[in-house]
Amino acid sequence: MIRQLRIKNFKGWEDTGLIRMSPLTVLFGANSSGKSSISHLLLALKQTVDNLDQKTVIFPGGTNTPMQFGSLQNLIYGRSAEKCIEFEYLWDLDRTLEIADPYNKKKYQGNSMHFSAEIGVNKKKLGGVDCFQYDLINGNDLAMSIGMKKSESKASYEITISPTYNLLKSVGRPWVIASPIRFYGFPETVVAYYQNASFVQSLNLQHEQLFRSIYYLGPLRNAPLRVYPVHGGEPDSVGYSGQYTIDAFVSAQNRSLNMKKKQYYKPFHEIIARQLKTMGLIERFSVEPISEGQPLYEVKISTKGSKDMVDLPDVGFGVSQVLPVLVQLFYAPSGSIIIMEQPEMHLHPRAQAALADVMIDAINSGENLKERGIQLIIETHSEHFLRRLQRRVAEDVITNNQFSAYFVNTDTVPTKLEALQVDRFGNISNWPKDFFGDEMGDITAQSLAAMKKRAKENGI
Repeated sequence: MIRQLRIKNFKGWEDTGLIRMSPLTVLFGANSSGKSSISHLLLALKQTVDNLDQKTVIFPGGTNTPMQFGSLQNLIYGRSAEKCIEFEYLWDLDRTLEIADPYNKKKYQGNSMHFSAEIGVNKKKLGGVDCFQYDLINGNDLAMSIGMKKSESKASYEITISPTYNLLKSVGRPWVIASPIRFYGFPETVVAYYQNASFVQSLNLQHEQLFRSIYYLGPLRNAPLRVYPVHGGEPDSVGYSGQYTIDAFVSAQNRSLNMKKKQYYKPFHEIIARQLKTMGLIERFSVEPISEGQPLYEVKISTKGSKDMVDLPDVGFGVSQVLPVLVQLFYAPSGSIIIMEQPEMHLHPRAQAALADVMIDAINSGENLKERGIQLIIETHSEHFLRRLQRRVAEDVITNNQFSAYFVNTDTVPTKLEALQVDRFGNISNWPKDFFGDEMGDITAQSLAAMKKRAKENGI
């Protein structure tokens, strides 16, 4: 799980400030306010890690990636070649990482990692990476640090490391250290240059594992089909537009999860059907092959007050748009970080509120007698979603440690990201002005217009 995040000089953000992340982190703000850019930084880094070209510092995306930024300069705040994109984040490791120095027998271990980097566009010969650094954290203490930065004396890189760890140069190794791999990686020349630097490869791996645990579902999901081709296998996710939703659903038929920290388990398909029914969207739900031996499936639904099962395209659009959301929430493997934009799209207010409960279920769910430990980063415009979360905080269904919310304030220059202060009673002490529109202004204006109309009709 990502615990902290900070971004500077990225798209519309000069500086987000330090963002405290929780199992459920929610971002609010007006259209084009910059809230999407926060998750887009993580997605840009993810698709860079997944890109086969190790020399590309930040991959701007292509036809098969969720983000397509055009060029690195398009990502820099103000598109200034004199600025550097800066970012840092702290995340939990799956297990304690131990680094042993083979020469002095000293060991360094930690259960979390902090990473920071500066990326520019005006120094192409060195790949655009000005510097990066890893900090291995043990509890609240710094165990060790190591990184790379551009050498001031020559066109190459040098290693920066904690004074407690003494790197020993290999004999007869005159070559310079190569440029970093992508934005985060130590090249192989570091291992060759020093006798006791092989541990840097495990740092590269930890970083790659972090970004390969991130899954993204965008705001525009695929339209429903009458028949879905399913060719077996287990997709990594439902896809960033939900294109693999039914494939994932069918492949998860034998999985069982427990909900709300209860000890009994329910089959995957029952969980999805129950969540849809709880949200008031369906009465019955099934995904079945159209004939034996054929890899073609149809999704059948009956709605409240109807006895007949109909195809997914024959019911309201909201069901098909929220189905990828529900499947992704419970399909993702343990330890996943799930980013979703506007998961409430096409849902009526009651279902938007209920979706908040579904997400609470997801972060509290377990599998194979263990908590799944997933993290959700949600961008939404829904007041009903937030109101339900406030209620659940007051009811102790979710704690302040499990939930954090941020609002993008565009009234300031530059734009500011403000943490919503939610107390244990669910109250927000710093409710932003016109957070969800001027509701009181609309009520007042309606009342005044009604008074004027009555006065005119009565000849007053």
